[in-house]
Amino acid sequence: MTHLFSRLGSLGRVVTVVVALCNVGRIARAQTAGEQSASARLDSARGDSTRLLNFLRAMPKGGDLHNHLSGAIRPESWARWAAEDGYCFMIATASLTRPPCDSVNRVPAARFTTDTALRAAAVDAWSMRGWRPGSESSADHFFATFSKTSAVGLSRLGDMLAEVTARAAAQRISYLELMINADDGSMPRLGARVGWNADYATMRGRLENAGLRDSIKSASRVLDIAERRQRELLRCGTPSADAGCGVTVRYVYQVIRSRTPEQVFAQILAGLEWPAIDRRYVSLNLVAPEHGDVAVRDFDLHMHMLDMLRASHPDVPITLHAGELSERVTGRGTMKSHIRESIEVGHAIRIGHGVDVLQEADAESLLREMAARHVLVEIALTSNDVILGVRGSAHPLAAYLAHGVPVALVTDDEGVSLSDITHEYFRAVTDQHLDYRTLKSMARNSVAYSFADDSTKTRLRSDLEAAFARFERR
Repeated sequence: MTHLFSRLGSLGRVVTVVVALCNVGRIARAQTAGEQSASARLDSARGDSTRLLNFLRAMPKGGDLHNHLSGAIRPESWARWAAEDGYCFMIATASLTRPPCDSVNRVPAARFTTDTALRAAAVDAWSMRGWRPGSESSADHFFATFSKTSAVGLSRLGDMLAEVTARAAAQRISYLELMINADDGSMPRLGARVGWNADYATMRGRLENAGLRDSIKSASRVLDIAERRQRELLRCGTPSADAGCGVTVRYVYQVIRSRTPEQVFAQILAGLEWPAIDRRYVSLNLVAPEHGDVAVRDFDLHMHMLDMLRASHPDVPITLHAGELSERVTGRGTMKSHIRESIEVGHAIRIGHGVDVLQEADAESLLREMAARHVLVEIALTSNDVILGVRGSAHPLAAYLAHGVPVALVTDDEGVSLSDITHEYFRAVTDQHLDYRTLKSMARNSVAYSFADDSTKTRLRSDLEAAFARFERR
């Protein structure tokens, strides 16, 4: 424990709360009558998908700690917004683009409202619906969806927030950490303009002198506008307010690991600076395919950037995609150290996916280290299945649980995967054979290991326990 506190510095107070809550799910104790009743109801529903989904939909789930906002949007929403805003649809690439819509291959997106075949083709291209093995792998199809709808950009950010928070509330989620980039690419452009310098102190100084903090403040104003639009759409503050108004939202800045070193450096610095400027942002994460050529080539470089820059930002907790790998997308040589390096060099106190942990060098010692350091793993069962082909007993969730590594279920990209948090819990029961107490522990972890401030976390914890008490009295 002393080692843990020294590693996290002033985050020790937060970790104290985390450890206390985590232990609730790890210490053997008698079930309450309410837990026994809920466990019996779940067990009796295991063979009936409809009953099981109804049970899980009503179950309190705490938070979703790993949710890419652009990937959470349903493809039908992209189609509707593109039609309303006058975008064009590029038939050959199934991509949205700005007008003019002036050729047989570049048609008005307004046609989605009348041409059901065109709309169906767009939905298939923007999600995993109907994907079949062929010229494009599942991973390639999945990751290609984001660029196909990106033209809509920040113009619908408020609508996106409204959709995701409303859905979260309907799924009994009270807290979201959304990965978004409200800067619309200004940070990587700043990095490109400054250029690369292997002297990190010089590089940082150039970025700061070029206006990095001003760019952050400008992006936060974009977020202000989006949140006002969200509240308007959800009728917050009125008698007919949507339940999504009550979902607490915090943001995680996305660093695109496939970009040039100067762009990645600029984004890491911005992600670490952001929480001090705008408290709605709580962390950063490295995103884009971990198995991509640039991501693999520069992995060690990115970890050293994090190591150096975090020294001056010790209060910013870090969550990193790590181990989102399988033999479907990469070779065994790539799956040897990403999780360990992300923790030991990149200072991650949460890990996204962690699918290849059993392929890492000395996996047993790594699992023990993760348990001792209380490094939570954000488990995305549907995403791991559709991208990596890892499911059932091949998934390391059982190994994490057996070693006492804290875990929480997350959605990742529920719009692309056509899933939601209820179906992640459904997979946990049907695919991973988890019981009610384990699910409840995961829900508690999703609040305990959140990056919300202490007072917010205390409120969320109290609300979650009250919600469980009501649910278990049914």
